[in-house]
Amino acid sequence: MSRDLWPIGEQPPVGEVPKNMYACTVRRDRYGEPLHSLRIETVPVPDIGDDEVLVYVMAAGVNYNNVWAAHGKPLDVIAMRQKAGCADDFHVGGSDASGIVYKVGKNVSYPQVGDEVVIHCGTWDADCGMVKEGIDPMFSPTFSIWGYELNWGSFAQFTRVQAHQCLPRPRHLSWEASAAYMLVGATAYRMLYGFPPNVLRKGEPVLVWGGAGGLGSMAIQICRAAGALPVAVVSDPSKFEYCMNLGATGCINRNDFSHWGMLPHWSDQQGYEQWLKGARSFGKAIWEVLGDRRAPGIVFEHPGETTIPTSLFTCATGGMVVTCAGTSGYNATVDVRYLWTRQKRLQGSHFANDEQSRAFNNMVIDGVIDPCLSRTFEFHEIPLAHQLMFENAHPHGNMAVLVGAPQRGLGIYQERPHLSPQAKAA
Repeated sequence: MSRDLWPIGEQPPVGEVPKNMYACTVRRDRYGEPLHSLRIETVPVPDIGDDEVLVYVMAAGVNYNNVWAAHGKPLDVIAMRQKAGCADDFHVGGSDASGIVYKVGKNVSYPQVGDEVVIHCGTWDADCGMVKEGIDPMFSPTFSIWGYELNWGSFAQFTRVQAHQCLPRPRHLSWEASAAYMLVGATAYRMLYGFPPNVLRKGEPVLVWGGAGGLGSMAIQICRAAGALPVAVVSDPSKFEYCMNLGATGCINRNDFSHWGMLPHWSDQQGYEQWLKGARSFGKAIWEVLGDRRAPGIVFEHPGETTIPTSLFTCATGGMVVTCAGTSGYNATVDVRYLWTRQKRLQGSHFANDEQSRAFNNMVIDGVIDPCLSRTFEFHEIPLAHQLMFENAHPHGNMAVLVGAPQRGLGIYQERPHLSPQAKAA
């Protein structure tokens, strides 16, 4: 006899889809820090369309976009969807997952029911004119991030995705390790290979901001595989060994410098000279790591406001600063003189297309890339995982959450309305 709801960690027979499921949700009336905003409740299992797939989630990756969703800032994703006609008054986040396919739409040839998959988070409308013309779907006005701009992400027992988002799961990895890498890894791959002629080259220096983080740990390994020379920038010397073990050529502690932030106006001679002194000192630190007076051909950016001026200054003539975020703020300033006279490139990048996601996943399948899973949480700890990320108290690398995969000593799931602040001590 089929059930309407299965306990967390107890897997329904493959292909048997219940009416309801447990999910970790956000609602508008409790926007705020993740420990308060994220709560576990029962919601309906979503229906799928002809080109979609329903996946039973074994494990989910933890990314910063669900911290944004928890706060309703910088984008109120629930209000945005409701304005577009969506009736859902809640948000199920999660933009990384590993799982088993339970149902497929009538137009789907891959994957099939029973396949073990990982999921990338890039979605688009296949009927979009740009997509039909063969233009990179990342540039389509229909492009959205599953589990952030789109609902029904991976922090639930079942998730609804477009079939093209599914890729083969690396069978040598655990469910949780399989869930930890795709968003940051495919993002890093596009940043380093997606914008010719500024692509990775053997022997070329690459400056990697946030080398010990999820993005940085993937970027260092991709550089290493290409024979490039990644120089990792981190916030503390305690992170040096971690980055070096991943393949960094050397490391720089950004807290050895104090010139960060928006550029002084060019007419402020004293202020500008002080900033320039700091930027030159940082450039010399790169030379010291390399043992050569060479500038990075690619600067792998995401802090934004505090670092863009220095990134552009230190980038090689004809090189590229490529950025996918603005974690320190969005008002990044540029000295256009260095941009135009040195013919440098400031390039934006946002996740990855199918080909880039597949190429990166193949690197993981081949054992070239380690997912850098640093901590695994149980399902009821989803708020805690995001609170740690919000407070920048999370470990190096990537984190994951067990959903359908066996819970570590949890036993039968007990629904909890929310976690208390005391959960920080866990």
